[in-house]
Amino acid sequence: MTVLPSSDRKYRRSPPRSPLLPQKLDDDQSFDAHGSGFDGASTSGAVFNLSTTIVGAGIMGLPAAVNQLGLIPGLLTIMFVSMLTESSIDMILRFSRASKSKTYSGVATNAFGGAGSNILQACIVINNLGMLVVYMIIIGDVLSGTSVDGFHHGGVIEEWFGQHWWTTRSALLLFTTFFVFAPLISFKRVDSLRYTSALSVALAVVFVAITAGVVIVKLMEGKIGMPRLMPKLVNQASFWKLFTTVPVVVTAYICHHNILPIENELKDPTQMKSIVRKSLTLCTSVYIATSFFGVVLFGDHTMDDVLANFDGDLGIPYSSLLDDLVRVSYGLHLMLVFPIVFFSLRLNVDGLLFPYAIPIAFDNKRFFSVTIALMGFILMGASFVPSIWDAFQFTGATAAVCVGFIFPAAITLRSILIRFLLCIDIVGNST
Repeated sequence: MTVLPSSDRKYRRSPPRSPLLPQKLDDDQSFDAHGSGFDGASTSGAVFNLSTTIVGAGIMGLPAAVNQLGLIPGLLTIMFVSMLTESSIDMILRFSRASKSKTYSGVATNAFGGAGSNILQACIVINNLGMLVVYMIIIGDVLSGTSVDGFHHGGVIEEWFGQHWWTTRSALLLFTTFFVFAPLISFKRVDSLRYTSALSVALAVVFVAITAGVVIVKLMEGKIGMPRLMPKLVNQASFWKLFTTVPVVVTAYICHHNILPIENELKDPTQMKSIVRKSLTLCTSVYIATSFFGVVLFGDHTMDDVLANFDGDLGIPYSSLLDDLVRVSYGLHLMLVFPIVFFSLRLNVDGLLFPYAIPIAFDNKRFFSVTIALMGFILMGASFVPSIWDAFQFTGATAAVCVGFIFPAAITLRSILIRFLLCIDIVGNST
């Protein structure tokens, strides 16, 4: 072994690129957060994960929104928002490649600096927190029931086993949190949820199929009337009430926060546009079918959370069994959607609170601390928010619009403006 002279040791330089102060982690830095043996996510897994991100609780509010707008304008609105969503996602993908950013907040940083990134992350946190609170409310409604205008709609567990301390809403939500959510939100890769995502999409399709079957049987028996095709406008208040449906439809398509995390894990990232198109086509078909059959089946009695309609006599044989199948299948669907939305929430909360720290996947203490704190907050929110319509209106009218449409449009406009100013500068210098 060669021993350096003391003079050489004294003036020997430290290794390059070793900062004296902590630096904010850049999106361009690559970390092997997936562990050994991970060769990249498959296209089918990405389609299911993105579809699960989209088809969450929003589907349950769509029948009420379409009923408010009228069948024709309501279904057209769903298709229009789907096209807007595809365009806005395309903007995010295009500018993420141009700026070599690996997260949505990284794209915002490149366009607007740290302040823009922080605002976007705050919007994602508000949107995802609101959605997860909605999921918990609906799961509580399905399992334990809900009371509306003095009338109690029973939950499946309450109906099966009667009223006990362990069939109360709070007890059932705690059981669900510890035995379903806790294992699923412990994964550190989106692709780890591909099988639960596939199952959640299948359960949503089961819900649509049962609803369609009930409608077809009742149509054959002549027990269904003509649905309202256009909005019912009786005064100025009813006109303004139509606009309360916009946040519900917008919220149903918000998936932008998971676009780049899903793309980053793909074997072939060039397939992302095709994945987005397939997912949006699948989800729009499910949304249209759910809204159409829900409005035809329940008409003006469609509740804000259409699942609450499935606790009475549907007017066909085996009505009670079908009610339970619908509610259980969709309750399980939401339980499987929860972790994939939570994944993005945790990343953005960590980015806001610990911008200079190593990635949260490498710090187990921080990972579980943030996870536990967020779950506690979501449980409290589900206990105090009165209905999913209130949560939809708040998140959909504020954070969801920013995440899904305002930020992608602003990033695009800024890029166009910069190119325009550069052209003017070049022309001015040439003359």
